[in-house]
Amino acid sequence: MSKNNGKGAKGEFEFPQPAKKQTLSEMIYDPAEGTFFGRTGKSWSQLLMFYTIFYIVLAALFTICMQGLLSTISDTEPKWKLHESLIGTNPGLGFRPLSEQTERGSVIEFGGKKYQESDYWISLIDDFLRGKPLIINCYLLHIIPICLMLFSDYNHTEGREMKHCSFGQQNDPSDVCVVNTDLFGDCSRAKHYGYKTNQPCIFLKLNKIFGWEPEVYDTPQPGMPDDLKNFINATKPEERKQIWVSCNGHLSKDKENFQNIQYFPTQGFPTYYYPFLNQPGYLSPLVAVQFNSPPIGQMLDIECQAWAKNIIYSGSARDRMGSVTFQIIVN
Repeated sequence: MSKNNGKGAKGEFEFPQPAKKQTLSEMIYDPAEGTFFGRTGKSWSQLLMFYTIFYIVLAALFTICMQGLLSTISDTEPKWKLHESLIGTNPGLGFRPLSEQTERGSVIEFGGKKYQESDYWISLIDDFLRGKPLIINCYLLHIIPICLMLFSDYNHTEGREMKHCSFGQQNDPSDVCVVNTDLFGDCSRAKHYGYKTNQPCIFLKLNKIFGWEPEVYDTPQPGMPDDLKNFINATKPEERKQIWVSCNGHLSKDKENFQNIQYFPTQGFPTYYYPFLNQPGYLSPLVAVQFNSPPIGQMLDIECQAWAKNIIYSGSARDRMGSVTFQIIVN
């Protein structure tokens, strides 16, 4: 086919020819073109060199960025603390036992004769007091990785760098005070934390905030329940350096069932456990609360509150602060 191109010359159009079919062996190596997978040896070497340099530069930039970031981070304390941190300065109050089964929520339901239910809550408290192993440092010894592990175990403190602290004693901020589980009275493991006798025990603890120090109330305050006011008045002045706790009925119908409650070892968290500075082996102080006569077959809605000048309280269901709620049902 020909056509005049306007200058008296003739041009010819050629239709593109279909690509030559290749066998599998020719796709891998084409002896006519001298290519492997469609590229010559020179082309492959240039491509390999480019990506080698590219990833070396990329790895170098990543290393520089990580080293810059890690140089601003401490192994022992957070960079942003207290008011500068997202956690803030208002510690939350928590309780145990707390089921991992989400459908149970914050309800503790059991019966003295239903041994499986009682044993379930007892085992949860055992696990909580036993704690979990935490890896605090790793290093190489003759090419073998060695990791130092720390156990947050309340039951076994032998051989650990801890001291028995008391009021009026001078303590260094780096000291780790023992949480003596022998002082839990009827809330001890030997007495099954009261779950075999329908006198359940709940363990209260404050969330840890690095560097936070409590500002305590030395005298009873308006709004405190009468039992807490009486306890503070009966406490020696030198032993009033505590974050007080109180538990009462969350709803008005529940308040009449709070006539026989005991707190072990005392009705507060002593201040010599603070501040928390990420000390190795640190244990948060605990308060065991025993409900000696909960109603049978009725849900008891409970609110426990922490009392200190720098603990803000809010009973809002959405933005609860300084307190915790849970429910107990004894069948």
